[in-house]
Amino acid sequence: MAGGRMEELLVYMNGEFVPESQAKISIFDHGFLYGDGVFEGIRAYNGRVFKLYEHIDRLYDCAKVIDLEIPLSKEEFAEAILETLRRNRLRDAYIRPIVTRGIGDLGLDPRKCSNPAVIIITKPWGRLYGDLYEKGLRAVTVTVRRNAIDSLPPNIKSLNYLNNILAKIEANAKGGDEAIFLDHNGYVSEGSGDNIFVVKNGEITTPPTINNLKGITRAVVIDIIRELGIPFKEANIGLFDLYSADEIFVTGTAAEIAPVTYIDGRTVGDGKPGEVTKRLIEKFNEITAREGVEIYK
Repeated sequence: MAGGRMEELLVYMNGEFVPESQAKISIFDHGFLYGDGVFEGIRAYNGRVFKLYEHIDRLYDCAKVIDLEIPLSKEEFAEAILETLRRNRLRDAYIRPIVTRGIGDLGLDPRKCSNPAVIIITKPWGRLYGDLYEKGLRAVTVTVRRNAIDSLPPNIKSLNYLNNILAKIEANAKGGDEAIFLDHNGYVSEGSGDNIFVVKNGEITTPPTINNLKGITRAVVIDIIRELGIPFKEANIGLFDLYSADEIFVTGTAAEIAPVTYIDGRTVGDGKPGEVTKRLIEKFNEITAREGVEIYK
């Protein structure tokens, strides 16, 4: 936290800024009752919010898919995020915007919820996997399948994350740092909180986003791959591709770029983060250090 402050952080709640301990929603909010709402994960680096408008676009796209009208314009939402960071005097932070369906009755009908709730949380938070970036993650495939695309499309970043949580529970039980989903056709989908890439013979492959989230960091990494001239394709991949990979890495706003060095007990490559992965991490860090929407102008 800037200046070593220890006072309580403020949370944006429907146009007001309240201390964390006072940030509350009704027990009748359908976001709480049913996971009916959408959210984003965004990062600020060095006084700039990285890919702010791309994240806001995705938030509004997800809200539209579930027929949830956000009571702010995109410009107003962006300014609310920046103002929350300013009030907390943060330059490096994890940002969690949330839009819930709002207060209704105990029934499911979203028409009973007339006022969506908008919440913005900003906190200092390091990379998701802590000290594992130097040695790599131990990943495990799980029996829990990714939500079917014709049931609850994985591209909706909704408040209902139980599918992901069940995968994480299974990974924990198996001693894995991250869970890897397969879809109902047996294709690799994504991690419980990140997209997945495979490196084989100098070429990088990632699944198309029909069965996994359209990750913002995923898109940044693809741009880096193309800029560096590394052969790349989007294609379905299976367990064989994971087990025979030279390198595997996962990407996400919370995770950034994290190497995977073991998958289902099998060593990936030589068991250390690979050179391609390390090159991408270096380039990603360069980009996040200089790009983004300025918080303090």
